[in-house]
Amino acid sequence: MLKILKELILRERFCPGPAGIFLNHFYFSRHGIARMMEKLAPELKGRILDVGCGTRPYEKLFTACTGYVGVEINTPAARQAGNADYFYDGQTLPFDSETFDGVVLNEVLEHVFNPEELLTELRRVLRPGGRIILTVPFAWIEHEKPFDYARYTSFGLKALLERNGFAVLRQEKIGTGITALFQLKNAYWDCVIPFRPLWLRYVLILTLGTWNNLCGLLLSKLLPDQSDFYLDQVVLGKRLEK
Repeated sequence: MLKILKELILRERFCPGPAGIFLNHFYFSRHGIARMMEKLAPELKGRILDVGCGTRPYEKLFTACTGYVGVEINTPAARQAGNADYFYDGQTLPFDSETFDGVVLNEVLEHVFNPEELLTELRRVLRPGGRIILTVPFAWIEHEKPFDYARYTSFGLKALLERNGFAVLRQEKIGTGITALFQLKNAYWDCVIPFRPLWLRYVLILTLGTWNNLCGLLLSKLLPDQSDFYLDQVVLGKRLEK
């Protein structure tokens, strides 16, 4: 029974559907990101580079691409995971200039200590007019410690991209208002509930997560939204000629 439950949770992890309300305690953040990635994926065509690809959870959404390449920072853990096609040293991407038509950068920029250096590299490997889809957290716990360096306001992110040769075509906030509060409550429980025994952790997280998800969904229908309090933001950008 526990094995079946774990498989369901894994399937609902990054692209949660209705079942994610009951199985994913990161539902509001992950559902919002997945929804926006699905909307924006048709904007990227041709050869696409997924930087910091992880498990490549959104690759299947890019149906218009002619090639999908994943790259990860060169670490033993990343090589053991076996999801990346290429590895890089954190400074220079291992590709020729103007090699790709699109770039995906999903929840990566906050882990980059020198973001302008990475954006310069992304611009280099993108063809002129190439598109980029970028997501970053705003209200979120520190994670992947100690490699968690930054949070960006919508104004700061837009300025950073424009300063490094990208035009912002679309920018949206994800998980706004009261749903952000309930998502952070779930993140709190994820941090403080002990990892052992594992079965008890799953029971507690799923129970508390379901309650918070349902409360957040209900109250989001009753209370006014507040776009200044949000979980993540997503940007569709374009590489400028100069």
